[in-house]
Amino acid sequence: MNKSHLLGAVTFGLGLLAAAGSASALTLGFSQVGSEGDWRPAFSADMKAEAKKRGIDLKFSDAQGKEENQLKAVRSFIAQGVDAIIIAPVVTTGWDAVLKEAKEAKIPVFLADRDVESDKDLYVTRISADFNLEGRLAGAWLAAAAKGKCNVVELQGTVGSAPAIERKKGFEAVIKEFPDIKIVKSQSGDFTTAGGKEVTESFIKATDGFKDVCAVYAHNDNMQLGAIQAMKEAGLKPGKDYLMVSVDGVPDMFKAIKAGDANASVELRSDIGKDIYNVVEAYLKGKHDFPKWVKIASDLHTADDVDAVMAKRGIK
Repeated sequence: MNKSHLLGAVTFGLGLLAAAGSASALTLGFSQVGSEGDWRPAFSADMKAEAKKRGIDLKFSDAQGKEENQLKAVRSFIAQGVDAIIIAPVVTTGWDAVLKEAKEAKIPVFLADRDVESDKDLYVTRISADFNLEGRLAGAWLAAAAKGKCNVVELQGTVGSAPAIERKKGFEAVIKEFPDIKIVKSQSGDFTTAGGKEVTESFIKATDGFKDVCAVYAHNDNMQLGAIQAMKEAGLKPGKDYLMVSVDGVPDMFKAIKAGDANASVELRSDIGKDIYNVVEAYLKGKHDFPKWVKIASDLHTADDVDAVMAKRGIK
């Protein structure tokens, strides 16, 4: 074989290998809630980075907080014939029809972070933290810190979303054991800093400057950061005169705890791409005995360990 023929054969062979590699690469569709707060963008960035590391072709869609956008995205993924679909649902309801469409197309669906109220046979599993546990951890910490007596104002997450529903249920399950702990005001701040600030401002007015209020419980850190702003502007001292507990464990919340403006945060890890893709890849390779909920651990952090957490994460 002369050199030109040899070179042609090698090039053709490499082309076949590349085609084979391309054909074997996974194509996944991921419908994300949106980009509210600090936790959600960090989660999206981790999903993209982990997909790139694994050679996964990730079709990413930002729903901008609208369920109708998610339904369109999922139907687009079905039409494209992706290998699997990952959904972080905006709300828990309204999923039956599109999940049935995915099942009919033989495309497995995985829930990431949030849950849905649908037939569990319509999706493989949910990979997420336990939102109810997060609420219970926050409630247990507050009950101990307040010595069983406290009037609480609550900043709820997006109405109808799984974390808002479960973090409220978990918190209330604990405080009901303490007759002198009561939620006196509760309203949604939509998981945003601006929403948390606005709702807290209304709470301050409605309670005559937080008279008889002992604590602020927020379903996520960003709303709590908004609450801190509103309280400081009103001349109040969050973290000192008022107990402040929330959920997420974002960098700015650890800074607030270190500064003494907040007291506790239940960590919701954002670097869960590896956990999600491990399950998806294993399923596509034939492992079909996953439970309907693959749980990711949550931890409570306070001033006692904030320096260690910040050092570990490189937060300055």
